[in-house]
Amino acid sequence: MKQYIAVEIACSEDLKEILMAELGEVNYDSFLETDEGLEAYAERDQFDEQVLREILSRYNLSSDSYQIQTVEEKNWNVEWEKNFEPIVVNDQCLVRATFHQVTQTYPYEIVIDPKMAFGTGHHATTYLMLQWQLELDQQNKTVVDAGCGTGVLAIMAKKQGADQVTAFDNNEWAVSNSQDNFALNESTDINLFLGTIQDINAEEKFDLILANINRNVLLDEMDSYAERLASEGNLLLSGFLEADQHLIEQQAQQVGLQTIGAKRHRGWVALRLSKH
Repeated sequence: MKQYIAVEIACSEDLKEILMAELGEVNYDSFLETDEGLEAYAERDQFDEQVLREILSRYNLSSDSYQIQTVEEKNWNVEWEKNFEPIVVNDQCLVRATFHQVTQTYPYEIVIDPKMAFGTGHHATTYLMLQWQLELDQQNKTVVDAGCGTGVLAIMAKKQGADQVTAFDNNEWAVSNSQDNFALNESTDINLFLGTIQDINAEEKFDLILANINRNVLLDEMDSYAERLASEGNLLLSGFLEADQHLIEQQAQQVGLQTIGAKRHRGWVALRLSKH
């Protein structure tokens, strides 16, 4: 069984997701939000305390703000059940787990059972992406969910009437999790595979591409998204902070994409871009 370094960080509510994004870039793969701040987990051989201190110092957090301990690999699903809360978007879409008891009904309901505490900091970005999806006509469209994670965005596309949905992730856990969630939502006709955007033939064009990943991946793959986006198609991007919006837009413009609009939530941004 793997050993993990658990870092307990005391911080404000506003800093939780920012720190999760920063730590996610340096090999922390699991996060749990707590009343005091958050817990971040990295495999023992990936942990570097000096890097941790440098990140915390950017946000005026001293060495007294965190504690570290070595732990065995957890049952992440149990941890999710303690911490994962339902998401309601624009009073139209409910995202919940099977263990949530909800009485109110919504036009769209997505049932998600995460397999591990991976991506809890992406609640804000998921919220933003779903907001954009609710505004777009996906009826009979072709859609790609790039870096699908739990598969929530791909499921939403199917529920909104998309004709063909393709989803992929380069993480085996995510692909397995998406497959289970597609079954929970009667969306097993989604084309799911382990891989990256480069595994999709560049000649194939899509009406909508969804990419809720992180800044570096978005920058690296921007040209691949643009190449596979149909004329007049929409590209939705999230997983980056407000401070990085200009960088993302600049890269998008270089590959022929135009910003149509931006949504913000808790310091995060989701962009809608189009190819003309």
